[in-house]
Amino acid sequence: MKMSFRWYGEDDPISLRYISQIPNMHSVVSAVYDVKPGELWPRESIAKMKKQCEDNGLVFDVVESIPVHENIKLGADNVDELIDVYCQNIERCAEYGIKCITYNFMPVFDWTRTQLDKEAPDGSTSLVLYAEQLKNLDPLKEDIKLPGWDASYTQDEVRGLIQAYSEIGEEGLWQNLEKFLKKVIPTAEKCGVRMAIHPDDPPYSIFGLPRIITNEKNIDRMLAIVDSPANSLCLCTGSLGSGAFNNVENLVRKYSEMDRIAFMHIRQVKLLEDGGFEECGHLSKNGSMDMYKIVKALTDTGFDGYVRPDHGRMIWGEKGRPGYGLYDRALGAAYINGLFEACEKAEKE
Repeated sequence: MKMSFRWYGEDDPISLRYISQIPNMHSVVSAVYDVKPGELWPRESIAKMKKQCEDNGLVFDVVESIPVHENIKLGADNVDELIDVYCQNIERCAEYGIKCITYNFMPVFDWTRTQLDKEAPDGSTSLVLYAEQLKNLDPLKEDIKLPGWDASYTQDEVRGLIQAYSEIGEEGLWQNLEKFLKKVIPTAEKCGVRMAIHPDDPPYSIFGLPRIITNEKNIDRMLAIVDSPANSLCLCTGSLGSGAFNNVENLVRKYSEMDRIAFMHIRQVKLLEDGGFEECGHLSKNGSMDMYKIVKALTDTGFDGYVRPDHGRMIWGEKGRPGYGLYDRALGAAYINGLFEACEKAEKE
């Protein structure tokens, strides 16, 4: 496996120098953040990030993400033009050594939490979703703001998008994903890039919005649209694991054996009885998933793709982007390194 770390560019308070000091760190996961969805990424921006990483002994070969424009998901009149631009961005990334591009097909917002700084008894803070806090909210009737919502949309625009998605429904979203994949994946194949779709986070509908990358049946359907290693998964244990109906270990084993996991996001969640969840430290005992079994499923099936420690807690007084501090993600990387070494050595005994 190739260990990687998410970096938000020059505005990230965590330097590439610090990232390079994490044991076994190989790749930087980043993107061009000053370009709107649907626009071309400047070659000079990609080249600059590549050089910054190389100057710190790291490789910039994973993009997370090239955002999919809302009009592609909705199948609007300019969808063909937007997909053409997306394909050009894949080609440009490939020119500078990008091997994996992560994206999602979630309507309106990438992820949802009800709080970003829930304090644990030990003083650490983390992201949580509490069903009780969510159930009485109605964005169609009131102005609301939740973590993970795209700040570029006004409340009226959010209402309009929710209405538009309610009209196309899940099957409409599937049709638009199919059109996207059938055009994008051949471009990726030509460029030697693996497209890695991120599951919906959380993996169930919120406010009536359709969500489709949520469970084994739907993942099977997505992978079958274009049966190619270039059409793969960014399998996020925390996103899929936020649904009690998903057996994450089995999903990892199945799709790794099929060579359809290009990228692993490894994080832990603690499931709550009401359907909500709390993010927590990476160790198995901290949450609802057995991280040893997940990593063993990867090593058993010969996984050699990218791995990154996903959201971490904020610990030791660190301030910064919630979930994306240095300290707990570095601890997560060390833990994941240890699991991989133990599993790989056990296979050889």
